[in-house]
Amino acid sequence: MDVLKTLAGLIDDNSLGIAVLASAKRIFIGYLLSMALGIVIGLLVVRFKYLDENLSPLILGMQTLPSICWLPFAILWYGLNESAIIFVIAIGSTFAVAMSIESGMKNINPLYLRAAKTMGAKGFTIYRYVTIPASLPSLISGLKQGWSFAWRALMAGEMMSATKGLGQVLMVGRDLADISQVMAVMLVIIILGVAVDKLIFGRLENNVRQRWGLNRA
Repeated sequence: MDVLKTLAGLIDDNSLGIAVLASAKRIFIGYLLSMALGIVIGLLVVRFKYLDENLSPLILGMQTLPSICWLPFAILWYGLNESAIIFVIAIGSTFAVAMSIESGMKNINPLYLRAAKTMGAKGFTIYRYVTIPASLPSLISGLKQGWSFAWRALMAGEMMSATKGLGQVLMVGRDLADISQVMAVMLVIIILGVAVDKLIFGRLENNVRQRWGLNRA
């Protein structure tokens, strides 16, 4: 009951709304950057054998590195501002997207590629009509994973810098020893994560699986 009362109070004084909008703006920009960088890196690694042999282990290592480890670099490079938080978000989810691209394209059924080549497809045509569509299920799973890493990176960045956002509201609850506020913010984060998954990633995944005949009867 205390958590619900605190949540109602945060909504009533509009502090929760301001925090959600600020966090949504940061994660939207950072996640779009991570998607663009991750897709480019993944495609390059799959396309060039030299990059695959040398960059794949590095990408895995970078992915295992916690996002908060990048925060000191971001502060030194950008200072305590929006750019630092967006950098942490982008770097925190880029490698998850890149790994999903790499894994999805490497695990395509070879019969698809041989059939396409038999019908005269080659070069970019194979990528456009066979490789990319066949890797979409893995790509969407990677995007979902990247989204979760982006959220974690966002919270790390906002909790370490005094700025508006859900992380800042969470830290205020900690500083005031107000466990109800901490739990209320955690509840909001869970609700937002589930909503995005159901409204965006869930629908994309269902459409792709249905198109490829992967849904269970």
